[in-house]
Amino acid sequence: MKIALAQLNYHIGNFTANDEKIINHIARAKADGADLIVFAELAIGGYPAKDLLRNAQFIQQCTNSLHQIAQACQGISCIIGSPVVNTDPEGKPLYNAAVVLANGQIQHTIKKSLLPDYDVFDEYRYFEPNRSASCVEINGEKVALTVCEDLWDDEVSNSYVGDIMAELRKENPSLIINIAASPFSYTHFDNRLNVLKRNVIKAGCPLVYVNQVGAHTDIIFDGRSLALDRNGNILSELKDFAEDYTVVDIHAQAPILPEQKPTEIALIHQALLLGMRDYFQKSGFKRAVLGLSGGLDSAIVAALACEALGAENVLAVLMPSKYSSEHSVKDALDLVENTGCAHQIIPIEDIAKSFDQTLAASFAGRAPDVTEENIQARVRGTILMALSNKFGHILLNTSNKSEAAVGYGTLYGDMAGSLSVIGDVYKTQAYTLARYINREREVIPVNTIVKPPSAELRPDQKDSDSLPPYDILDSILYQLIELEKSTAEVIQSGFEETLVNRIARLLYNAEFKRFQAPPILRVSPKAFGSGRVMPLVTGF
Repeated sequence: MKIALAQLNYHIGNFTANDEKIINHIARAKADGADLIVFAELAIGGYPAKDLLRNAQFIQQCTNSLHQIAQACQGISCIIGSPVVNTDPEGKPLYNAAVVLANGQIQHTIKKSLLPDYDVFDEYRYFEPNRSASCVEINGEKVALTVCEDLWDDEVSNSYVGDIMAELRKENPSLIINIAASPFSYTHFDNRLNVLKRNVIKAGCPLVYVNQVGAHTDIIFDGRSLALDRNGNILSELKDFAEDYTVVDIHAQAPILPEQKPTEIALIHQALLLGMRDYFQKSGFKRAVLGLSGGLDSAIVAALACEALGAENVLAVLMPSKYSSEHSVKDALDLVENTGCAHQIIPIEDIAKSFDQTLAASFAGRAPDVTEENIQARVRGTILMALSNKFGHILLNTSNKSEAAVGYGTLYGDMAGSLSVIGDVYKTQAYTLARYINREREVIPVNTIVKPPSAELRPDQKDSDSLPPYDILDSILYQLIELEKSTAEVIQSGFEETLVNRIARLLYNAEFKRFQAPPILRVSPKAFGSGRVMPLVTGF
């Protein structure tokens, strides 16, 4: 049996463009002699459509698209993900389904059973879980057809159907097909591959896995769809972070090839580029503006923006204050020269001074403190937003995850922006990312990478004045955030008690800031945003 794998980048709610892309690939697969073409989970409508799934017109368009795509399935079968209406008056109004199309009609509808409601997922909000599991026959093959989590959680019991794959294996399938919308994180692929291989070995039959690719604001899908032979060897692996298509003979035996595994930082780099490109393209914007300080974080964001959008579409704004060092301005100008992006220099000393003078009477008798430092950051934020408004540029936020975690940023100042590019990248990872960006030539000035980090909001300021060394800070934060450990557990792992408690307090106290921050491109197992929901006010 020849199966086409179509790994496509969908635009949520753009039915015309999505349907055309899907139908063109059906025609392509038919011309290539494929018996079946497989698309991703919720390819129709796009994923995650969130509360659009509560919109009757959106669901009707999903239904219309499904029938239109079915008409294109003449002489070839198709599996595609779509929301389908629950006709039972009980339960949620929709199912998340894998729909089998052939001869212009819907042949089978396989509904998802295990609906994730952890991290960025909230499928129980919209979908009713399936309560049965059985194989379907497609072109003479008995297929264990599953939707994402139903294969992933093959060892997790469910109150309705228990171990779904165990039920399907009782029917001795000759093929497993899984359609997925599995988001990227830099720790995820190995787990994904192990789950797929484990299912192949248990069932003793080949497997086709088709994942989404593309970015939808904060959530990034890496693709990397797979076909495995009955021994669990890779017959075909589609590209990461790009659309791809292939046709495989699913009962062939895969050659044993040396494993080529991209590095963690290479994957993060690709994910951030895709996240930015799709955010701009799907929003209908072309140009970006950002503040360029001469520091590491803004340099990384500027370099990534130039690579993702083209240097001609990036405006870097230098806003030196009386505390800005000459080398910071030089480093920023060197990066502008290295990337070829446009730039402006707008000094803020006189503007900040006018704030000081205006507020002098109100602040009488009080010594300068962080308030005056934050005014400088807010002046910069105002300038950047003015340029964004005037010229229609999207403002990119340049804060890293370490800063966001402990609240080391100014609301309505350096936290401003429409998209946080590296808000899920710890400072220690940022150094590695900068060196990776420079792997072929110097894009980010070396001095930017090696100099001590500083906000330059007061004389001789260093990040280390307020924070522990980033390698220690990030290690503690990783355990508190990604591993979701308690402070007691982090202390038991070897960190000093006073420091851990201090970092934890900073983390929880900064929740109100992150609530007002721009959406963050998710690259880790636990990013700030929809995947980590905390109360803004707590005595914990």
